[in-house]
Amino acid sequence: MESREGSDIKMVKETAYYDTLGVKPNANPNEIKKAYRKLALKYHPDKNPDEGEKFKLISQAYEVLSDPKKRDLYDKGGEQAIKEGGMSGSSFSSPMDIFDMFFGGGGRMNREKRGKNVVHQMSVSLGDLYSGASRELALQRNIVCDKCEGRGGKKGAVETCPTCEGRGIQVHVMQIGPGMVQQIQTMCSDCHGEGERINPKDRCKHCSGSKVVRDKKILEVDIKKGMRDGQKIVIHGEGDQEPGLEPGDIVIVLDQRDHELFHRQEDNLIMKMEIQLVEALCGFKKNIETMDGRILLITFPPGDVIKQGSLKSIQNEGMPLQRDPFEKGVLIIQFLVAFPEHHWLPLDRLPLLEALLPPREDVLVTDDMDVVELTECDPREQRRHYSGEAYQEDNRQREGVQCQTS
Repeated sequence: MESREGSDIKMVKETAYYDTLGVKPNANPNEIKKAYRKLALKYHPDKNPDEGEKFKLISQAYEVLSDPKKRDLYDKGGEQAIKEGGMSGSSFSSPMDIFDMFFGGGGRMNREKRGKNVVHQMSVSLGDLYSGASRELALQRNIVCDKCEGRGGKKGAVETCPTCEGRGIQVHVMQIGPGMVQQIQTMCSDCHGEGERINPKDRCKHCSGSKVVRDKKILEVDIKKGMRDGQKIVIHGEGDQEPGLEPGDIVIVLDQRDHELFHRQEDNLIMKMEIQLVEALCGFKKNIETMDGRILLITFPPGDVIKQGSLKSIQNEGMPLQRDPFEKGVLIIQFLVAFPEHHWLPLDRLPLLEALLPPREDVLVTDDMDVVELTECDPREQRRHYSGEAYQEDNRQREGVQCQTS
């Protein structure tokens, strides 16, 4: 199986993991990381409780494709090669460990001591990252029930679950063949994995025995100049609460929207500017409005020539540097030269223009040359024409084989 993106071709055995993340087999590590970030936030169990299996698949695909050795093995032999190569055992205990590692949650051991982190994706404009901004964010989180003080019911009503003996899990032994048994662990159905239970009549009416209730909180989020797409803003101690645990954090992941004029590249900004042929040959003056509302006047002197696609830069007009917002990167301008339409100049005046331009190349014409004409070319029509010819040629070859074997 092969993947094609532009002129790059990468041969891989399977594309299932790439398809799960929605990237091409020749995607670079940054594209894979960005795809995982968006999907993991979208299908996180806190947002989509019914998409737990999808979340696991996304985490599994990212774990393999983010590791160069595992990715190379997968490209050559597919998922079976990962298993046979001794890499089937995950270095993480669960998909949540991958998520926590990626978003700074701290992993399983940290979750045992602290409440869950609340992860939120915040859409921001490039202008917000350029000038800085302050945003209000309304979040839903769990807080300890103040009516029962996190006990879930009356004092003394909580007892260790006799079914699982407080472990929260039950172990079932199944016979799968003569002399062969299999142990299966399942969540205890009596205590729902809590390891303890409360008589229904003694449960707290405010939290229904869950020990926590949902709470809405509005936070002020400070977006600093120079922050980047995918950067995390951590607000400590404002995440989900659980009885007996330190509150988790709120992790805000910035998701930058595209700008209509500027494109960010590290600390630099890139923009395209269209100029007329006369401006490319004879100089010009142009205005650029920056994202903080300033007007830049750029000039290009007569006598110099700007070629199609050439790049020019303006120092200290790129993105502010986060470590020092008073310093900026570079603004890079790519020039696109707009040529005149057909017959824009009467034919009798063309010699006057030609006399001003550099001389054309002289070509020696001989009698044995074939004279041909240039016509307009539509690449899409050429591809259809080529595909049709290839199809007809393939049919002719098939018919020839049939005649020889009949």
